[in-house]
Amino acid sequence: MTAFETIIEPFRIHSVEPIRMTTREERIAALEQAGYNLFRLKSEDVAIDLLTDSGTGAMSRDQWAGIQRGDESYAGSPSWLRFEAAVKHLFPFQHVIPTHQGRAAERILFSQIGGEGKTIPNNTHFDTTRANIEFTGARAVDLVIAEGTDPRSEHPFKGNMDLTALELTLMTADVPVVFMTITNNAGGGQPVSLENLRGVRALCDRFGVPLFLDACRFAENAYFIKLREPGMANRSVTEIVREIASYADGMTMSAKKDPMANIGGWLALNDDELAERCKTMLILTEGFTTYGGLAGRDLEAIAQGLQECVQEDYLRYRIASTAYLGDKLHFAGVPIVRPVGGHAVFLDARELLPHIDPLEYPGQALAVALYREGGIRSCEIGTIMFGSRPDGSEEPAAMDLVRLAIPRRTYTQSHLDYVVEVVTHVANHAADLRGFEITQQPAQLRHFTAEFAPLVAVA
Repeated sequence: MTAFETIIEPFRIHSVEPIRMTTREERIAALEQAGYNLFRLKSEDVAIDLLTDSGTGAMSRDQWAGIQRGDESYAGSPSWLRFEAAVKHLFPFQHVIPTHQGRAAERILFSQIGGEGKTIPNNTHFDTTRANIEFTGARAVDLVIAEGTDPRSEHPFKGNMDLTALELTLMTADVPVVFMTITNNAGGGQPVSLENLRGVRALCDRFGVPLFLDACRFAENAYFIKLREPGMANRSVTEIVREIASYADGMTMSAKKDPMANIGGWLALNDDELAERCKTMLILTEGFTTYGGLAGRDLEAIAQGLQECVQEDYLRYRIASTAYLGDKLHFAGVPIVRPVGGHAVFLDARELLPHIDPLEYPGQALAVALYREGGIRSCEIGTIMFGSRPDGSEEPAAMDLVRLAIPRRTYTQSHLDYVVEVVTHVANHAADLRGFEITQQPAQLRHFTAEFAPLVAVA
């Protein structure tokens, strides 16, 4: 077959849902009612929802068929056996513990290994990972390479761990586990290389510390390795995933990302004694060990999604469609994190809005403007999400970004072209935007429920 340059969606649309179009005046009213927090908007008031790629993708025909097949037995369901086999096919850890989503796996694990005086390094902890670590009294530290905090750097693996910094941390702190987030969500959806994973593994072996993966976007990371790492082009994505898993002692997982399910996750590990403790906590707070807070139909959807997410036609389309959006914005002069990540395009709000101080939240100003002008819901990844310290103080995050997370198999190219139009329009009027202040916030994970007010009237 002749190879063509145009990459098409490797699926046909079988069912659709309507998008309600709103006016600018309606969106201004919705923002005011939501306290200018995009998490608090009604989804029916959103035209293009890029808040997250977590649980928002379109499930396939075969996933929906699996839902019909789901067996809801309390213990030992065949749906559980299919789920366990699908996980172990890619991640052959001894113990697979199902949970209702990734943060439940984090809570269970860190409740057993965290605590006062402990330090848990990562390339970059995402929001719930950091919060679950700090809730135990432990300290979460980010050790991504310098290029990972430089939006302009074209380094192919900006999610990599700084091995020198990790070695120092292992020498000087009480470290119960090292984590690697693949891809590195908070740093722009950037991948981690196999070479770097091997280096982290060697340091963990030297200091006798286990290595765990936060593997929510493992398939995208593996595809980047295939594209970018020398010697990987002829290897299958499945082979690369298994090699990634071979360097780890366990993983936490949200099945709402790469496996394309609407809910679910798991904790997997090899340590028998730790697994027993985690299973006890699972039964106490989530459910029995063969369902873990999930219905059998959800287990079936995840098992099927794990087969689909490593298909290379799908991944080629997935990475190309995200790059399409990023490249269009880049060529239009909008500052973004380069190179484009796998699941999202990250706008550099700090560069676009240099007149807004980081403690006046340029990311929030940009995200609000995108919704007000075009009905696009996005997510601030910056000082609001990461600037609050456990002692109640606040400092600017390393970067102030706005994430345009692309739900899987959900939007078409014309939707993305519309996003380009709206973002470019807002960028062309960036000097008119002003910052925000927080009027109400919780002690942790404030970005989900905080309320804001514009520092000057929003016209």
